[in-house]
Amino acid sequence: MMKFGAILQACRERAGLSQEQLAEKLNRSRSCISKIEGDKKTLDAETLIKWTDLTNAREVAVSFFCGMDGLSIMQHVMQFTVGG
Repeated sequence: MMKFGAILQACRERAGLSQEQLAEKLNRSRSCISKIEGDKKTLDAETLIKWTDLTNAREVAVSFFCGMDGLSIMQHVMQFTVGG
């Protein structure tokens, strides 16, 4: 099963943001972002929405809330990275 943190990391990387840059925009620490991406910390809905807004990945939040599986979401994210 695909971990959600890996999906968020792919969104951040696709947007060209470092963990530090995203942390600053979300008013979080870099270690907090690292823990979220490593699935060691859960993400509240408000932060998820902000994360996907900042990384131009709103479709990821919609997919997640609609119950789409992680692998399908990741394939969608990667499609826009490679095909982009």
